[in-house]
Amino acid sequence: EYAAINSMLDQINSCLDHLEEKNDYLHACLKELLESNRQTRLEFQQQSEQQNTEADVQGSQPP
Repeated sequence: EYAAINSMLDQINSCLDHLEEKNDYLHACLKELLESNRQTRLEFQQQSEQQNTEADVQGSQPP
């Protein structure tokens, strides 16, 4: 009986280890995605600001 319980606990432990590995992997992927999104948003914001600045300069020049 103890051997069966011990075997079950080993299986549960193995499953939990596997889930923890998957969780760590997903966490790393999400962190990478978040950083990529932040970088993309920053680049987009910089491009938008640059276009606005160029439009302001062109709008202030006499024809």
